[in-house]
Amino acid sequence: MATSHSNTSSTTLPGDSSREEENDTVAATFAPINTHASAMSRIRRSLSNPRSPTHDGSLKETRDPDLDIDLPYRTLSAEANLDEYRIETPSGAIPGPVEPPAVARRSGQLEGEKRYSLVTFTPGDPENPKNWSKAYKWWCTMCVALTCFVVAFASSVITADVAGVVRDLDVSNEVALVSISVFVVGFGVGPMIFAPLSEIYGRRIIYGSTLLVAVIFIIPCAVAKNIETLLICRAIDGIAFSAPMTLVGGTLADLWRTEERGVPMAAFSAAPFIGPAIGPLIGGFLSDAAGWRWLYWIQLIFAGVVWVLITFTVPETYTPTILARRARKLRETTGEEDHVTEQELDLRPLSERLRIFLIRPFQLLFGELIVFLISVYMSVLYGLLYMFFVAFPIIYQKGKGYSAGKTGLMFIPVAVGVILSALCSPLVNKHYLKLAAKHNGHPPAEIRLIPMMISCWCIPIGLFIFAWTSYAELSWAGPAMGGFPVGFGFIFLYNSANNYLVDSYQHQAASALAAKTCIRSFWGAAVVLFTEQMYERLNNQWASTLLAFISLACCAIPFMFWKYGASIRTRSKYAYAGDDEEVDDIEKAKGRGMTPGGAMVRNNAENDDDLRRAMSYVSNP
Repeated sequence: MATSHSNTSSTTLPGDSSREEENDTVAATFAPINTHASAMSRIRRSLSNPRSPTHDGSLKETRDPDLDIDLPYRTLSAEANLDEYRIETPSGAIPGPVEPPAVARRSGQLEGEKRYSLVTFTPGDPENPKNWSKAYKWWCTMCVALTCFVVAFASSVITADVAGVVRDLDVSNEVALVSISVFVVGFGVGPMIFAPLSEIYGRRIIYGSTLLVAVIFIIPCAVAKNIETLLICRAIDGIAFSAPMTLVGGTLADLWRTEERGVPMAAFSAAPFIGPAIGPLIGGFLSDAAGWRWLYWIQLIFAGVVWVLITFTVPETYTPTILARRARKLRETTGEEDHVTEQELDLRPLSERLRIFLIRPFQLLFGELIVFLISVYMSVLYGLLYMFFVAFPIIYQKGKGYSAGKTGLMFIPVAVGVILSALCSPLVNKHYLKLAAKHNGHPPAEIRLIPMMISCWCIPIGLFIFAWTSYAELSWAGPAMGGFPVGFGFIFLYNSANNYLVDSYQHQAASALAAKTCIRSFWGAAVVLFTEQMYERLNNQWASTLLAFISLACCAIPFMFWKYGASIRTRSKYAYAGDDEEVDDIEKAKGRGMTPGGAMVRNNAENDDDLRRAMSYVSNP
């Protein structure tokens, strides 16, 4: 529990009495607290001026020592005091902004300057997800991680019997593969919709409603009599299934304090990559035994189970939503309108929210070199993952005459590599903490690139092995073993990329991650459509070698940012470029009794807070 934050509001009322009279007139038409948050935002902004650094997206980012990218930076205005969502107070409230006179009169507060009361959690509050029992938090963690696994599984399981769709629905192989592409496109489109909705309505309702839609639209896929039905329903499923993938990382941040997240994050990080590897394994044997339609019935069974688990056993975990409900209850029971949350006071106007959620990601993608190149690299990796689903059947079924089930077994080394890298993730976090300590708790963002600079070589190594052991007369083990280093490298690369974007863009990080997710999903959808033709024209060895050389060229990206990243961030419009007090050795600051910028040396507790914050951010596979 953080206790060092100020309990004062980030806004104050100007002392101009004529202005107060004018505002009194305006406030006479003030809507009740719980009716329309944006109206309150306009009144608050007319009455108050910011007193603390803002997180306005139009300004270059400064370091936020309490950065949590899952807080509603994009939904709330720049003046919002987010301490409400970070701290626990004995009274269950902190002073908010000054109330408009009309509200103060309705609350019965007729003397002096009255402030809103921002509702917070209390110490040990049972409604705070971080205070739930460890067993229950692990249950919730495994439920959402299982959901993530099922979504990833659904994206790849149908690759086990594309030929069945071609035969029964009388379409070409290329058209049948579109059923994979439209699903993956949904992964890029959905987050643009569900991320803002979850910040306003909470996570639970988004989980439940989208999973229900996904479950319903799996059924038409399983009984489809024509390709049009299959493609339309797969597209809807892709969009609906993208919501859990978008929200799972935030749910873990809701449940676990930063210093506790290592193992839960490892469990979650593996799920999106194990799912695609297990899909062809299960799907291969299932399609051999029961046909391609059962590849959809198995999705229905799995998705139905996780929908029940999420809907009936995992409560709301999003702090702003929980506190907003508490504030409404307090207003109802006390009759006083001053019990509020920042979500009710400082919601950005709809037009501004749309601009931030829909336009800002593309501004960062095409205007920021770091975001663009990291997104390109992650797109190459994501496309590679889905290329495997087409390449493995080419190598094993066409080349060696294996069945779909036996071909699915060849994905096991990929899954083993993913699991092993997930187990190593806590060690990577510990190493990062040591480096953070050497920089006085303020490490440069480029420190996040170290795992990427090491693991990036795993991808081309695995692909070269896969390429030149894929001759029909050679053992099955060669191409299969080539999947192991590829699987091992995936998690380190994705987590490192996500963390680098977060450290580089601070409050803009959610938009940067959204840009990366969008472009990688569209690329992953596209590569499925031309992989088979590429293997036919280049042959099995050279097609895989081409992929290896592309991934090898991408290895230059982390090294380029290691050398030039700080300079690029300095020139960036949005990126965080570093603080004056950043030093290479904490002892230098201790020796002088103050930081190079002239500030007094931070005490051990403050440094510990920074180091806990410095641990791995929630990733967004």
